[in-house]
Amino acid sequence: MALRIACVLYDGFLLPDVAGPISAFEFAGVVATGGYRIEAVASSARAVRSSAGITINAADYRDLEGCDIVLLPGGISPRDPAAYRDILPFIRESGRLRRRIIALSSGTYVLADAGVLEGRRVVTHWGLAAEFMERFPDVALDVANLFLRDGHIWTCAGINAAIDVALAVIAEDYGAAAAQRTAAGLLMPFRRLATQSQRPALTEAATADGRVTEVLAWAQERLHEPLGVERLADRAALSIRQFGRAFQRSTGMSPAKAIEHLRVERARAAIEGGARAFDEVADRFGFGSPDRMRRAFLRTIGRTPQQLRREQRLADLRRRRSGGHASQTR
Repeated sequence: MALRIACVLYDGFLLPDVAGPISAFEFAGVVATGGYRIEAVASSARAVRSSAGITINAADYRDLEGCDIVLLPGGISPRDPAAYRDILPFIRESGRLRRRIIALSSGTYVLADAGVLEGRRVVTHWGLAAEFMERFPDVALDVANLFLRDGHIWTCAGINAAIDVALAVIAEDYGAAAAQRTAAGLLMPFRRLATQSQRPALTEAATADGRVTEVLAWAQERLHEPLGVERLADRAALSIRQFGRAFQRSTGMSPAKAIEHLRVERARAAIEGGARAFDEVADRFGFGSPDRMRRAFLRTIGRTPQQLRREQRLADLRRRRSGGHASQTR
């Protein structure tokens, strides 16, 4: 029997958050017995307009005869709850019934406003992280992962990661082989790790000011050394005040925070690459001690080096059991 998916739409929903995972679920029906039955629903029976201007006809969610999975795309205006206020009762009911809920990108805002995230860790797009944490300080936001499962609720960064989380769900429902065939049909890799970083490296993001890019590249070769703002500003041949402003405009963060991000990025890669001793990693990348490194990891990605190592070992084990393919963390 096909599993039933209710794709919940509201004005301004992001079309890629719908098209990508629905394509995966549709293709899974070709390669797996049972598959999925997908229905678009909204606060009323109507044509719902996406952020791209394309409309999709949706049924009234009150007429839905049950479902197994709720697919919740992000929206173009997550700052405006009025756009999705009318679907909140359905989300609350789905949470109460413990239906599987998959929230994509800013769809996490909808879950938070519906009050179904108490005590859970969630993911959203990295560009929304600061605002989300300010608006929902009691929700544990993971600012790094592509997607995350916490109980019956899945959240992800959206866009391409929406297909990653769909493949993870397909693997859970119909096995890794079905998910692998689905990925092959979509010309997608099977599967990126849930713990893979979603944010581009700072040196890739800081393109607005060549001086900032040069300083970041220079700093990456000296992460084991003290890198205070005075030294960075001197490298850029700017006053501390001028450098701080230019850096903030280019990267969206302070120089100190950026250096911490660079150190965490490099240390994380080393740990996931098999580095054994945390004290050696901490020393190599300028943290000073394993405890300082642990606190920097918590601030930056919401997890400790010890947790990363456990997740990596679990992913490796699942990869071996599924014939060489990685699975999601739980």
